[in-house]
Amino acid sequence: MGKKDPRIDAYIDKAQPFAKPILKHLRKIVHAGCPDVAETIKWQMPHFDYNGGILCAMAAFKQHCAFHFKNGALVFGSRAKEDEAMGQFGRIASVEDLPNEKTLIGYVRKAAELKDKGIRETAPMKTKRKPLRVPPDLADALKKNTKAGATFANFSPTNQRDYVEWLTEAKRHATRGERLKTAIEWMAEGKPRNWKYMR
Repeated sequence: MGKKDPRIDAYIDKAQPFAKPILKHLRKIVHAGCPDVAETIKWQMPHFDYNGGILCAMAAFKQHCAFHFKNGALVFGSRAKEDEAMGQFGRIASVEDLPNEKTLIGYVRKAAELKDKGIRETAPMKTKRKPLRVPPDLADALKKNTKAGATFANFSPTNQRDYVEWLTEAKRHATRGERLKTAIEWMAEGKPRNWKYMR
C-alpha cells in the first residue's frame, strides 16, 4: 500500500491558487497508476518513490507546474516537452494542459514496470575533451612564478581548465591582463580558480 507524506499536503496548501488543482490531480494519478508509491520531499519538491528510487516528481512555480518522470525518455520516447520547462509535459498552467487521466495513469504504470524490471536510462557517453592547451602568456607567467607554476602543475585537469578558460574567455586585452595577474597571485597561494565558493 502506498504511503502519503503530510509535507506534500503542506506543499500543495502553499502553492498558487491555479497550481493546487493540478498538484492534487497529479498526486491522485500517481497513486492510481502505482498504488505502492511512497511520497517524499526531495530538493524541496514532492517526489514519488517506488522500488528503491524516484519514479516521478511534481513542482509548482509562480505561473506553471511541472511533472517529471525519472526515466522519461523510456516512458515517452522523443515526444517530451522538456525544452519548454522542467519535466516531460512542458509548462502546465491548468489540468487541461495534461493528457487525459487514462493516458497519464498509463505513463505511471509504464514507469513502474520499468522500475520493476530494473530498466533505466543510461547516461550519454561523455565525449573525450581535447588536450588542454595552455596559452603562451599563462605559460610564461607560470615559469616566472615558481609557486604558481608548481600549483598549476599539481592541479587536476579540471582546475587547470578553469584557469585557462577564465583567461581565454576575456573579451578585452586589459581584462585578460588583469585576470592573468589575479590567476598567478591565487595560484601562488595554492588556490584553485573557484576557491571563494569552496568550503
